[in-house]
Parts: sequence; structure tokens; C-alpha cells
Amino acid sequence: MTEAMHQVLVVEDDAGIRQILRTLLESAGYRVVEAGTAARGQIEARTHKPDLLLVDLGLPDSDGLNVIRGLRKWSPVPVIVLSARTMEAQKIAALDAGADDYVTKPFGAPELLARVRAALRRNVRGADPMATLHLGDIEVDLGRRELRGAQPGLHLTPLEYRLLDSLARHTGLIVRQDQLIREVWGPDHLGDTRNLRVCIKNLRAKLEPDSRRPRFLITEAGLGYRLRVDEAAGPPPR
Repeated sequence: MTEAMHQVLVVEDDAGIRQILRTLLESAGYRVVEAGTAARGQIEARTHKPDLLLVDLGLPDSDGLNVIRGLRKWSPVPVIVLSARTMEAQKIAALDAGADDYVTKPFGAPELLARVRAALRRNVRGADPMATLHLGDIEVDLGRRELRGAQPGLHLTPLEYRLLDSLARHTGLIVRQDQLIREVWGPDHLGDTRNLRVCIKNLRAKLEPDSRRPRFLITEAGLGYRLRVDEAAGPPPR
């Protein structure tokens, strides 16, 4: 399936923002369906079976979380939340409801399109990790557990490979701390975020051009981490 065939459902009550999103998405080759209310969003989702949803949380007839919860009863389609709500608890609630990603308004067009591509790739790839990660000049072969393009003598530990593999299953999307801990260290270590932070710090020291300004291993405060590769990895934040 090409990007031109992907259909995106925008559930947003602000007509001006809907028009901005339609213009942006159509210019990138996507087909767009719009809904201005939660009820209409649920109808359009069942009618059109879109490939991805962009959902605002502050809808006039119901919270956007209810749209996501209702959708998750019958569909695994990727959902990206677009919201002016910035509290960590609100972001966590959206992810717990079944959202795949969270973008805070106002948003940049390149970043939003990168998130859309990441969510669509994740949906096509399913649970299969990327075989090779391209992080700047470094290539990480997850299958063979090899580094190419790195400084001589640089290597990753088995634990670090497992963590990268877990992040790669959701490239470009937020992965919750508890999910990473469960997959890498096991369920007996849930709540132990210290080892996770140390492992991330070590990976940044080995893989990031500047570990103080990470470009690939991004912290989502209070939530978890995001792996950015290829076109999703833009310039370091200022």
C-alpha cells in the first residue's frame, strides 16, 4: 500500500484546524475524511475504515478518549491524539485508552507528518522489529547484533540490544516505561525505572552525536521514550 492510498480520519471540532489538516495531509498524498463530533467520528470510522485517525480530545459532545475506547473495541487502527492538553496525566490517559501517539497543539507540519508515517509503518509492520536501524552514520543490525560505522571497539551489550529491539517495534511512537521494563527486564522488575534510565543514558553515549541533545533516543517526560530514525529523525532540538 502506498501513502497515496492511505485514508486518514480527522476528528476535530474546529473547522479551521480541520481545513489545515486536510490541506497538509492531501499535499502529502493522503485521502482525508472529516468529523466534527465524537458521534460523527465513530460513524465515519465504521463507514470508511480509515488507515489512521487524528483525534482531538476536546470534542463538543464527548471526550475524545471515548472515541478511542470505542474504536479499540473493534479496530486496532493507529490513533494519533492532537490536543492542547499538556499535562502528563492527560497524555497517559490517552495512551491508556489506546492511542498510539500524542501530538500537542500547536504542532509543526513536518513533525506531524513524520508521526503519521511512523504510525502507518507500525500498522503495516505489526510486531516485527526493524532489521537495521539507521542512526546517523551508525547502522545497528538487530538481527545479527552488529554495529556498522561506529568507532572501532564500540559495542552494545545484550541488554542494550534488547532495549533497542523493543523500541524499534514502535519506531517513531511513544513506548511506555513499564512496557520497556517488562519486555527487556521482565515483569518482576516493573517500577524499577533506574535501570531503564541508565541503559538509555549508555545507549545515548554510544549512538548519539551529542548525548546531551539526543536526536534518536527521545525522552517523553513522564511517559517513556521514542526512537526516531530515517526521516523521523530531524535536527537536534534547540
